[in-house]
Amino acid sequence: MKRTLSLLVAAALCSAALVAQSVPEISYDANADIISLPSYGEVAGVATNSRGHVFVYARTGHAVATLGDERTFYHGGSRLFQFDQAGKFVREIGQGVYAINFAQQVRVDPQDNVWIVDAGSNQVVKFDADGRFQLVLGRKPENITLRPGPGVAATAADAAFLAKSGAPPAGGGGGGGGGGGGNAGRPAGSGINGDGFNRPSDVTWDRNGNIYIADGFGTNNRIAKFDKNGDFVKTWGSTGSAQGQFNGIRGIASDAAGNIYVADAGNKRIQVFDGEGAFKSSIANIGSPQAICISGGATQFLYSSNSNDPESMDAGEIYKVRLNGQVVGKFGRAGKLPKEFGMVNAIDCRTENDLWVGEVWNWRAQKITLRR
Repeated sequence: MKRTLSLLVAAALCSAALVAQSVPEISYDANADIISLPSYGEVAGVATNSRGHVFVYARTGHAVATLGDERTFYHGGSRLFQFDQAGKFVREIGQGVYAINFAQQVRVDPQDNVWIVDAGSNQVVKFDADGRFQLVLGRKPENITLRPGPGVAATAADAAFLAKSGAPPAGGGGGGGGGGGGNAGRPAGSGINGDGFNRPSDVTWDRNGNIYIADGFGTNNRIAKFDKNGDFVKTWGSTGSAQGQFNGIRGIASDAAGNIYVADAGNKRIQVFDGEGAFKSSIANIGSPQAICISGGATQFLYSSNSNDPESMDAGEIYKVRLNGQVVGKFGRAGKLPKEFGMVNAIDCRTENDLWVGEVWNWRAQKITLRR
């Protein structure tokens, strides 16, 4: 019996290895020298508009804290840059904006509006194509219990606040300086109109202009839906591993049919929903998805980066997947050289074979051209 069980286990492992080896490698070229950042830092987001301009949202330093009467204001930890199609610096957008603290993502919608997702301020901000402020979703907490300094014991209120908010430990960088989710004692992800986010990670839209926000780096683990005017519609999701549950949402994207794709990194899958949050399917065998993107064109493809293990450089490839879940191939590996990737946090894919990739570890954005 033991011999039979051993043979079955060995056969299963062999089969799994063959499946892993069967994913073809995609040939590609990469160029990291097209743009030169005015201020270097972790590239959390990269996106392009219809004119080929490139937008980079980078973490360029520690946010500065200013104490108000009842609130702590954090600002200045990140910067949003715009470059033309040749890589020439055009301008900086949002200088001094209240919400720009700890860059998480930048996206450009079909109307060329530029959206930033900031995990420090817990806000999502929309700028028009000329860089003018249009809309903000989410808000900072009404007040913040300050973390005790060295040698000062935390009060019970301090401990309760930090446990509820999911804020990083004292002295940790983590989510920047935004504090907790702003739920003011309400259940996380309860979907109350105007409910605050807890370290949002990404944003996308459907063909009707409805807005979908991945509220998933903190404790909420949900998708929040708003109409095109920014009015709350609904929310779905909770922490867990069942269908419709999430464990660390890292990215979100939508296809031409209005389906919503959610990078459920902790559960090593991408879940697919309709626009109302009804579960449709799940895509696996692509590692732990971090950044995702769906290409334009008549035939759309999903691109997904395999998250690097924070303690190693063992992963880092990007998968190309059909919308039915079939893996077409993969490209790249972890590293610091050109054509290698260091924690891909953003993918922009307006066409099937032309991509921009933003890397946190390597402080750069690479332009990728697939050869097939």
